[in-house]
Amino acid sequence: MPDLRKSFDIKAKDFVNAGKASLQVQRILKAIGFEPTLVRRVSVCAYEGEMNIVMHGGNGALLLTLDPAEIIMELKDGGPGIENVDMALQEGFSTATDEYREMGFGAGMGLPNIEKNSDSLEIRSEKGKGTYLKVCFRVDEDS
Repeated sequence: MPDLRKSFDIKAKDFVNAGKASLQVQRILKAIGFEPTLVRRVSVCAYEGEMNIVMHGGNGALLLTLDPAEIIMELKDGGPGIENVDMALQEGFSTATDEYREMGFGAGMGLPNIEKNSDSLEIRSEKGKGTYLKVCFRVDEDS
């Protein structure tokens, strides 16, 4: 497997382009030939992280890094930060606005889905300074 680093900019409130970065991540992993279950897990995490940036985070980026042992996805934004990370990791907890709920978002499954589908998740968030996620996936020899 080739080493690879690819960055995708994500714009706040840009619902027209929301999901494009995660779709590109999925296409890259499929083209390399990763096992479909791993591709699905990474894609779920990419989409959930991307949508959190679009809705809550202000402008940000998704950085995908591939190496022989793991897939690393870093998501960074300059938004308001997550006030209570422990609460945000609970299924059903959401800070989505009524507008986003009317659009079908805000079920409170974003971070829980990322945690459930990744092999490791690191979250750093500071009020008024944004959020950083490091999401890792082990690459087995069969992947």
